[in-house]
Amino acid sequence: MTQPMSRLDGLVPEELKPRTRRVALHGLSVPVDIGFHDFELGNPQRLLVDIEVWLDEAHFAATDEVADAWNYDALRNIVLETLEDRRFNLQETVVREVYQRVAAPKGVIRLRVGSRIRLCVVSRGCYHASRVERIPPQR
Repeated sequence: MTQPMSRLDGLVPEELKPRTRRVALHGLSVPVDIGFHDFELGNPQRLLVDIEVWLDEAHFAATDEVADAWNYDALRNIVLETLEDRRFNLQETVVREVYQRVAAPKGVIRLRVGSRIRLCVVSRGCYHASRVERIPPQR
């Protein structure tokens, strides 16, 4: 068993103490049946999903124990379960649905969910992206 991180209490000056706590999952590659052009229908495309979750202090790991940590597999599973056996026309719909599920757990105070897809035929190799974000008002 590891020592709680509180053993460092008092060593960090007040002005350098964390004001935000964030966990992130970047570049999760998922095959998705997405798009509304004829050539896209029924042809899954590789969607890259990014999630950044800001947590309040009470829900951020205070120790080095697995039970205390945010579960990255749970984030991955939310994405996979949301997209599994579904068809989408728009990235915006994908992002909105993933966002709603990730925002539900206690402790989430800010959230950013985005996606990217490379549309070679339509965009000459560019990535198209969509992002939904909730930033709380400044106090």
